Amino acid sequence: MRRARPGAPPRGTSERALTSVEAGADFGAATDDTDTSTAADGRADGRAERRTEVLAEVRVEQRAEERVVSKLWHITLSVSGSEAPLKEVRRGLEQLAHDHPFLLTSRYANDHAEIRYWEEARDLHDAAAVALRLWGEHRQTAKLPPWEIVGLEVIDRETYHQRIAEGYGPPPAAPVGVHPF
Repeated sequence: MRRARPGAPPRGTSERALTSVEAGADFGAATDDTDTSTAADGRADGRAERRTEVLAEVRVEQRAEERVVSKLWHITLSVSGSEAPLKEVRRGLEQLAHDHPFLLTSRYANDHAEIRYWEEARDLHDAAAVALRLWGEHRQTAKLPPWEIVGLEVIDRETYHQRIAEGYGPPPAAPVGVHPF
């Protein structure tokens, strides 16, 4: 191969010359699993085998990370406290539902309320953590009563549907919105 300036045709021809450029030290490390390096005595080089093992481990870890998928969790949050005017409780729950349209239904009385909704989360711990923050984080903006969380149920979608099919568990949230008990 003749070395020349890139793109310059060799003298006397109309063809372009090929140029060579050295590859970097890590060329092929991420994609080439078929290194056939051999030692001076003809045995396979251990570095190539180890690199293949490491690359395989990395690919398995990447596939496992890609498989982490969020699920739907049915949340029932119960709050209770000192009595508050029903109109204020209703208005606060309606504001919460307006701010967060994921809420399915809320039931309320003058001293307690129940909020039911679906939450998308990686696992039960994440869904519960979000649910436990809901009331406190929106107490000021929705002007909710200063009640405390007294109950939390977090179940996966399959369990929710199984309970409904068997006639157990909370009734389906057909009346979407804010309703008195």
